[in-house]
Amino acid sequence: MAELTYSQIDNTVIETLQPPPRKYWIVVGLLGIGILIGASCWIYQIFTGIGVGGQNHPVAWGTYLINFVFWVGIAHSGTLISAILHLFRAGWRNPIARAAETMTVFAVLIAGLFPFIHLGRVWMVYYMLPFPNQRTLWPNFMSPLMFDVVAISTYLTVSSLFWYTGMLPDLAAVRDRSMGMRKKIFTIISLGWTGHHEQWRHYTRGYLFFAALATPLVISVHSVVSWDFALGVIPGWHTTIFAPYFVAGAIHSGLAMVLTLMIPLRMIFNYEKIITIDVLENVAKTIIFTGLIVGFAYATEFFIAWYSHNIVEIESFRWRATGTYSLPFMIMVVCNTIVPLLFFIKRIRRTIPWLFGISILVNIGMWYERFVIIIGSVAHDFIPHAWGTYSPSGIEFGIMLGAFCLFFFLFLLFVKHLPSVSMTEMKESIAKERQSHDH
Repeated sequence: MAELTYSQIDNTVIETLQPPPRKYWIVVGLLGIGILIGASCWIYQIFTGIGVGGQNHPVAWGTYLINFVFWVGIAHSGTLISAILHLFRAGWRNPIARAAETMTVFAVLIAGLFPFIHLGRVWMVYYMLPFPNQRTLWPNFMSPLMFDVVAISTYLTVSSLFWYTGMLPDLAAVRDRSMGMRKKIFTIISLGWTGHHEQWRHYTRGYLFFAALATPLVISVHSVVSWDFALGVIPGWHTTIFAPYFVAGAIHSGLAMVLTLMIPLRMIFNYEKIITIDVLENVAKTIIFTGLIVGFAYATEFFIAWYSHNIVEIESFRWRATGTYSLPFMIMVVCNTIVPLLFFIKRIRRTIPWLFGISILVNIGMWYERFVIIIGSVAHDFIPHAWGTYSPSGIEFGIMLGAFCLFFFLFLLFVKHLPSVSMTEMKESIAKERQSHDH
């Protein structure tokens, strides 16, 4: 990376903002069709009723809540890579930090849609947020669902400010190389950045403070999401391991999504010299670590169920592994804990097709993990005559397709209209590398 010059970095990143080829618009069009399918399914559900989904008694929480937890998890890697690794001064984060932060913002927005979708009568959300309190409604601050609203809205605000603050010097660089309408737009959004010494001093301090503020949010937000389950008395949920288990799982799925997005980005925009194989290898090593934590959490769940001698807990976990949902359980275990161990082999973690394939398998496994946790407990509760099964309907699959398409659609728009790699941080890392070589 030290071989790159400052002008090469600027040219490589700013070239990505040129008018896109026809292939780009074909992909954007296909994603737009997917979004329309999802929106049509949601509109149909609003007019017909939430019964068009597969939810039933006792399984009232279906794919909408599975996807909510999944997307909140995806959002965590951006803050992990940007904030925590920035505090630890890990240089390999710099080429992928911007795209990871963007992923965070978009994933939180997608996650925020699912409680509205699950509500059915979406206009009734007015009564769920009793502020200002002219209707004399008081929220139950003891409810974890209330914690969700506070935690996720705070996370979205801090992540968005962190993302935007980091972009300011790069937006000014694009402004200085633009003409016409683009120059006017970037002049407004760069907020008068000139690169003066005082601005850099305030920028570096502000960015550091945002990183310090965002770090505890990584822990708090998914811990709060886990309390939605842990504060219930349903077998398989009522356990103290849920907070660290959910946080590790969130980071695991988020890192896999970083690889899923970075590898095509690297190939399409000729970022090979910036997003090097060493950077992707470091992400793969971190996935090994989070995968081992997730595997330990799976084993702990079964051990605690056995150790408690609670016959309901034992039966619940036995049914998860051998009952109706044994196939999702096996997908979850294999994709999340066994497949990432392939990254111990250096040749695999430095080979692009292997990295890309394993990242997709981990994301599939993490989706099935949320499926097993949510459906596996409510479908097999305390009372045998109330047991039931659940399978998603076509409407739910359509909405899920729309959510994934919307995420990739927003990400594609971002990489074509804003700098997708932080030029500032890349130059800083090159300067540090040169200093270390000189010494």
